[in-house]
Amino acid sequence: MASHVKRMFSLRTDRTSKTEQPVSPTAVTAPVTPVNGIHDHEILKVETSVAVNGMEAAIATLPSFDELPKFHAFTGCAWDVWGKDDQLGTINMLTEDVVQRAAREEIRSGKTVSLNWYVQPVFGRQNPSITTFSKYGPSIPVRDDVIHINTQSGSQWDGLKHYGLTNYNVFYNKCVHRISVHPNRTSMTDTFVISTPAESLSAGEMEIHDPSEIDHARVKLGMHNWSNHGICGRGVLLDLVEYYTASGSALPYDPWTTHPISVAELEACAKKQGVTFRQADILIIRMGFIQKFYTASNEAKAALRDAETLCVLGLAGASVATLTVIFLLFARVGVTVFSSVGVEQSEDMKRFLWNNHFAAVASDQPSFEVCLACCGREHELTESFVPVAKKIDIDH
Repeated sequence: MASHVKRMFSLRTDRTSKTEQPVSPTAVTAPVTPVNGIHDHEILKVETSVAVNGMEAAIATLPSFDELPKFHAFTGCAWDVWGKDDQLGTINMLTEDVVQRAAREEIRSGKTVSLNWYVQPVFGRQNPSITTFSKYGPSIPVRDDVIHINTQSGSQWDGLKHYGLTNYNVFYNKCVHRISVHPNRTSMTDTFVISTPAESLSAGEMEIHDPSEIDHARVKLGMHNWSNHGICGRGVLLDLVEYYTASGSALPYDPWTTHPISVAELEACAKKQGVTFRQADILIIRMGFIQKFYTASNEAKAALRDAETLCVLGLAGASVATLTVIFLLFARVGVTVFSSVGVEQSEDMKRFLWNNHFAAVASDQPSFEVCLACCGREHELTESFVPVAKKIDIDH
């Protein structure tokens, strides 16, 4: 599921510094010994030291992208880096030392800025509603609210069970590569053991009468894990809109159309803005979606709200060429199919995001990755499990 964002990063901006300063708005394997002919190769084992409470792992070393194993055809699978029962992903990097250093080095004014964008449903999702009523009648001044909302409607974090690997119907985490050698050694079975197949997760409404009595199996990989840990650290902003338009030039892409942002563009932007990344940074990229929304006509906004995604037609995983043809056919009959600027879906981008060891990533777009009808998304982020925040309001 996704979670609505209220207030995220409270770290300072410094566009003039050239050494490890954010430019965001202020306020923010070893093989297992074979037994009975079966070899269990744990996907990865990373040195950690566990704190006294047994919950927070202080990270000693992290592998490079090229040291991560594959999951079937997908490279850079970081599942099991923090253990088979982990439910935090790269949020594990936000240790107490990381938070203390960020606060000590970055906070200057103490000013906080909300990055939460007001609720704006897209992709045909239901509009939110708020019912306000007098709890004890009109003569007693006590009022309550009941809110109905799809958490995809505004600023949000995508949780670990929001979008899995569609070709295999699995979610984070445990991934064991098991090679079974038959006793006669004439054949071998090569399989992957997954702890979170999609069908193992609960669905439907769940009433919470007593939070202390919740069945944790039903809320596995839920947003409460990140909430309980906290997402707090050094935020770094790559402002692509300013990078391209500061000299008076026009933005070289339309934020509401398909356009991939390359690693080279991100690195060039970082260099120009004096940003040096460090482990556990929270990367925020401004690409222009919300800026365009504020200047768009009411008709354009209405079309965006009603836009469809081709995923609902069962086309997830289709090739870009196929999606492009279908996109054009829908346009000819007057059906708006959503597309969006985002980081490119490439091995280079996966390597860039993992090797910089970002604790989380965010942007002002509805999709962090380039989106042609939001399909074919075998998330490069899903495999390494970097939490993603979307529709973050950097413009206001």
